[in-house]
Amino acid sequence: YTNQMERMKNKHLILRVNSEEPKVYKFIIMFSSFLDKAFADLGGNVTLPCRLLSKDAMFFGTIGIRVKWTKVADDEALSEDVLLSMGFHQKTYGSFEGRVFLQEHDSEDASLIITDVSMADMGKYRCEIINGVEETVLCSHTPPPVGRYNLNFPKAMQACQGQDASVATFDQLFEAWKGGLDWCNAGWLNDGTVQYPITKPRQNCGGTKNGPGVRSYGRPDKQISRFDVFCFASEFNGRFYWLVQPDRLTFDEAVQACIDDGAEIAKVGHIYSAWKLEGYDRCDAGWLADGSVRYPIARPRKNCSPTEAAVRFVGFPDKMQKSYGVYCYKADQ
Repeated sequence: YTNQMERMKNKHLILRVNSEEPKVYKFIIMFSSFLDKAFADLGGNVTLPCRLLSKDAMFFGTIGIRVKWTKVADDEALSEDVLLSMGFHQKTYGSFEGRVFLQEHDSEDASLIITDVSMADMGKYRCEIINGVEETVLCSHTPPPVGRYNLNFPKAMQACQGQDASVATFDQLFEAWKGGLDWCNAGWLNDGTVQYPITKPRQNCGGTKNGPGVRSYGRPDKQISRFDVFCFASEFNGRFYWLVQPDRLTFDEAVQACIDDGAEIAKVGHIYSAWKLEGYDRCDAGWLADGSVRYPIARPRKNCSPTEAAVRFVGFPDKMQKSYGVYCYKADQ
């Protein structure tokens, strides 16, 4: 698989203008070992092929695989992200937003379709397929019962450890922002800075004058200052699931129900990992170990996070309230 990955990284597409036909633009697909061609009219569509070998399709067919398309510049620092896809989650960037998508004819197909081709699309393109087993997932933690912005830095570290995670680095937060993370709550990072990722600038979240980006509060006092925290969790080795019960449960009943099923009540890191890496989708709010109630939506639909895929946060209700089910986690033996 590693050798296949190296071959994938060497694949590029070069878009050139055919001078004899001013309105036709030729896409020349240049690979390390062979040449292929595709054609598109200005304003038309084009498909840029990218596939795994059949023997590796078992990896590509899993939800954990990430596909990344990049428009490559001579200076790598100026390269543009085109599309990032992982399971049910897909994001497009810049001038490509809303114009590109994966073909996905079969489990080996990572080909990119560009619609409404323009002169600005000329250039080199790179396709990368990354094994999701090595993926990690970023989540945010807000402790009960006092709500947001109540963690100093030592408490922030404890909060992440309690979710089987660690405090995120800036690079991890930045990659999550590039993947579409938009969070208006500022949180600690492992270098002692406090930052927050914004993809959609808005008035009630730092204003609209500054563009999208990871915004910083600097380096506050680690003992006195209070914020949330960004945690970074690896893929778990176990099973995250909704426990079917005849009745709604209090928090204590939820904890016991998971124990009776040979499991434990799931943590926040578990629900984020299952949602992000496995595409877990369920429109039922359930208790988690920190006393919060959440539900994961991978396929947005009416009455279930209609605008975006997300782990929806209901809140920290009274633990005696019998209004919710429970999510459990059973580690592999």
